[in-house]
Amino acid sequence: MKTFPNPLTPEEERYYLERLRSGDQEAKQILIERNMRLVAHLVKKYNSGGRDMEDLISIGTIGLIKAVNTFNIDKNNRLSCYASACIENEIRMLFRSEKKLGKECSLYEPLGTDAEGNSIRLVDILEAEEKDIPERLDLEADTQKLYYHMKHKLSRREQEILILRYGLLGSHEYTQREIARKLGISRSYVSRIEKKALEKLRCAFS
Repeated sequence: MKTFPNPLTPEEERYYLERLRSGDQEAKQILIERNMRLVAHLVKKYNSGGRDMEDLISIGTIGLIKAVNTFNIDKNNRLSCYASACIENEIRMLFRSEKKLGKECSLYEPLGTDAEGNSIRLVDILEAEEKDIPERLDLEADTQKLYYHMKHKLSRREQEILILRYGLLGSHEYTQREIARKLGISRSYVSRIEKKALEKLRCAFS
């Protein structure tokens, strides 16, 4: 990771914030550059491995820029305290969006095809919306098929994780991290088991 310049002293920070309030864009750039070390520090805190640090720093920098643009100098707080919250919020937003996207991909990924060659997705089986009688019968048949394959193709641990992950059988719906805490295993292990279980179901539906 690149080396960033040292943070500003409280006096220097106040000086550049006053200049920024007067519309000095050079002061804004200095405030951003001299707080990049804070971004790097927070990125290390949130990085769980396997990520591109430069990408995370770019996301954190967005939070820093927002903090510099919206900081109220009259509250007599340090910019770093306010910026930390903005940077962390931006990083958390990234993680939440990735988690949502990952789950959507799993739900909409085809498991296989039905007798007529139509694609079967987990989301189709889990849908609870009102349907007409033929569609509802098809849904019930696919649901029964899903549970049959879960029982006969998946291990107990794989069944347990899919039930918790997607709220099957009346269960509450949990995130991978919540399941990991509940079962006393790592989130990455939960993810691997979920992917393996879905792959087994895809093969069963094919």
